[in-house]
Amino acid sequence: MPSRQHHRGCHPTDARLFAPEWLPVLREAVADLSFLLTRGYSDKAALKLVGDHYQLAVRQRRAVLAAACPDASLQRRRETELEAEALAGRRVYIDGYNLLITIESALSGGLLFKGRDGCLRDLASVHGSYRKVTETRPAMAAIAAALNAADVREAHWLFDAPVSNSGRLKTLLRLEAEWRGWPWTVELADGVDQQLKECGEPVITADGSILDAVRAWCNLTARIVSALDDPVFVRDLRPASGI
Repeated sequence: MPSRQHHRGCHPTDARLFAPEWLPVLREAVADLSFLLTRGYSDKAALKLVGDHYQLAVRQRRAVLAAACPDASLQRRRETELEAEALAGRRVYIDGYNLLITIESALSGGLLFKGRDGCLRDLASVHGSYRKVTETRPAMAAIAAALNAADVREAHWLFDAPVSNSGRLKTLLRLEAEWRGWPWTVELADGVDQQLKECGEPVITADGSILDAVRAWCNLTARIVSALDDPVFVRDLRPASGI
């Protein structure tokens, strides 16, 4: 049966679970979870402790987990982050699904949230299969505009080969890039995360495990979202203390 998904969009409960009155609670939860992670608690144990304490729903817990990070990770990410202007004349590696789905979500009114490290993330996932949506081509154009503005020499996209329809998406990006003259290359790989960690070039992603390992990265997602014409559903989950 063909997919009926046409947009990434918001989950029906997001407006309630991430309403303004929830933000102080969620920020405290991010601060508490980051505190526990810094002291060596496992993600699972720490999230259950914090989630139960604040009586958070499953989607709220997922957002809090993605927004939190240990102090050491926060410090390293700050030290290795590059401004977009520093990408001029360079080759960059792109965590394909991570970037594309986030921008698709932003364009379709889906929830984005700002984590402790300043990265924008979403709660969408491919669940083993990627489906092109109405916002796929506009998302590609928005990404291309940001890469061109940064004067990137070449963008090398990496997508997870085991994800269904990755081959179709690779063809779509390649043809679009050829038609519009974008300096893009696209690769399907079995170990995308490891390849990004070891590439030695600036990486565009918001995946925390990758950010903790790369030599340099750029928070290009936030710049792309800030340039969108339509308002975006963003919730800032950084702790009030700013740390």
